[in-house]
Amino acid sequence: MIKSLTVVIAALAVPVITAGAAFASTPGLKQVRDPRHVTGTIHGRCYFRDKTELPDPRCTPGSIDPIVTQANIRSTICKAGWTDPHLRPPESQTEWFKRYRAFPAYGLTWYRESELDHLVPLELGGSNDATNLWPELGKPSGNPKDKVENALNRAVCSGRVSLARAQAAIAYDWMTAEKRLGLTSTGTSTGTPAPASAWCTASASPANDGWAGDYDVSVSSNQPYSNATASSATDTYGYETNSSGSAVIYLWYQSPGENITVTVGGATCYTTA
Repeated sequence: MIKSLTVVIAALAVPVITAGAAFASTPGLKQVRDPRHVTGTIHGRCYFRDKTELPDPRCTPGSIDPIVTQANIRSTICKAGWTDPHLRPPESQTEWFKRYRAFPAYGLTWYRESELDHLVPLELGGSNDATNLWPELGKPSGNPKDKVENALNRAVCSGRVSLARAQAAIAYDWMTAEKRLGLTSTGTSTGTPAPASAWCTASASPANDGWAGDYDVSVSSNQPYSNATASSATDTYGYETNSSGSAVIYLWYQSPGENITVTVGGATCYTTA
């Protein structure tokens, strides 16, 4: 989240907005690697949706930083201090973009209280590209989107929801993201419901990463697109199963012979390191 402060813009030299390093397009959100730089621009007129609560999906569809992946969330978005100071752009760039690009595109005047917001937040691997930035109008009692962002970050880091699903949900509609992911009632991710006779099997083998004690837990089940969690005495981690009901879950610092419990939806199975 980029907080907007009052600054004297007229005296500032116009900063250079560098072109983002766009990666090969993949299904879903555009990928742009642009740490500490506001990149891209906005073309044409943009219109708020849902009484100004949501941005124009044509102008601000959301985009992500490809450096953040499901495999490295522990060393990126789940690590304290990840977003600052290595990712967030300086205020000189965000204020310039807000005044001279975002405000005109969305038909706003400069005195409107607002903040330049990352639609997909940096805490979920969002980029600093124009496709991910919009002028979110100020709220008298604080910004409720902040709470949603924090909830989704916790859900991803605890293994309850996959990174890609959280990114897609908040880009589509931050107000319904928690409900779409199944986090508002049961606290678990949504997906294909578990069959009545849910089952799973698991096995563990040393991870091929050069670190002693790290294990890959291979999970098979009859529950595709369901949350799978592996827990031991020293680590707990989760991952979403694929279309075949399988997943590989990475655990750190396991001792040989340590018991590991795996849950997949309504099924529980066991293995040892």
